[in-house]
Amino acid sequence: MKMHYAIRGIAGSFVLISLALGWFVSPWWFLFTAFVGLNLLQSSLTHWCLMEDILAKTGLVKRDGTTGSASASPSARPSRG
Repeated sequence: MKMHYAIRGIAGSFVLISLALGWFVSPWWFLFTAFVGLNLLQSSLTHWCLMEDILAKTGLVKRDGTTGSASASPSARPSRG
């Protein structure tokens, strides 16, 4: 999965979950919805996204779009000699 697809999926999930929590649990959850929106706006203006850094550091999604340990390039693998 490419990084931008993962970020869009996470942001969309956060918005929908926080809307549901705001409707069914407490209106204070709508502040989380606003926080996600502000982060999306900030990311569009500064071209920096914290979630991108988090995903890259966890190794779930890498900046080049590969996932997990399958991203090793053929030159990085040991030769079978």
